[in-house]
Amino acid sequence: METLPNPRRLAVLIDADNASPSTTEGLFAEVANYGVAIVKRIYGDWTTPNLKTWKENLLEHSIQPIQQFRYTVGKSATDSAMIIDAMDLLYRAKLDGFCLVSSDSDFTRLASRIREEGLMVIGFGERKTPRAFVTACDRFVFVDILAQPRTEGAEGEESSGRVPKRTTKELQQDKDLIELLRTSVEAIADEDGWANLGGVGGKIVSQQPDFDPRNYGYSKLTQLFESTKLFDIDKSPHGEHGQFAVFVANRE
Repeated sequence: METLPNPRRLAVLIDADNASPSTTEGLFAEVANYGVAIVKRIYGDWTTPNLKTWKENLLEHSIQPIQQFRYTVGKSATDSAMIIDAMDLLYRAKLDGFCLVSSDSDFTRLASRIREEGLMVIGFGERKTPRAFVTACDRFVFVDILAQPRTEGAEGEESSGRVPKRTTKELQQDKDLIELLRTSVEAIADEDGWANLGGVGGKIVSQQPDFDPRNYGYSKLTQLFESTKLFDIDKSPHGEHGQFAVFVANRE
């Protein structure tokens, strides 16, 4: 019998002041793509009325609320409590990574410190999140692409409902995107110019942690490459079970 690899053990820490309960379901669905949420905690002053909307989500997803009173106006005691808790978990819990849910730059150093210990850091936040925090993570996911219904687009392609799908012309006009795709393919291509798409995706994220095809309205990286009309795509049988591997090459 084939032995399945053990999933990553993750801690999900949520800054309630900088996160919305409306994305909770999509958040944990995304977390499940990386591993199992062993620790689920959310930090805030639960005596304030603005956090009452979290109650139903806490019960449904078994998230442990951590109370932190606001002793001084303008100072974020919540951030400090979350950072201290994260460092305690880093040294005491047997974890493989952390999911930090916030759009606050105060967690930049925390993300860097966790990565220094060899653990993965996945950030979740709004598009206003400071670049320093985004690049301090191994992977960063913008929450507006989460919990979106998949819809059928042109030619039967799946697309995100809330993020408009960019057309071929719009993609080609995005010079930064095309340059990122081309250089990533070239970096790992074989002598014939073909590169495994999985490796290309890893190369892209290592350079730009917040890259995600869903940011362009596409649910999969393959669809994004195909829609640019600038790359050749080859889907070939791979492995003993006949699964398909996708390879990509720059067009001349």
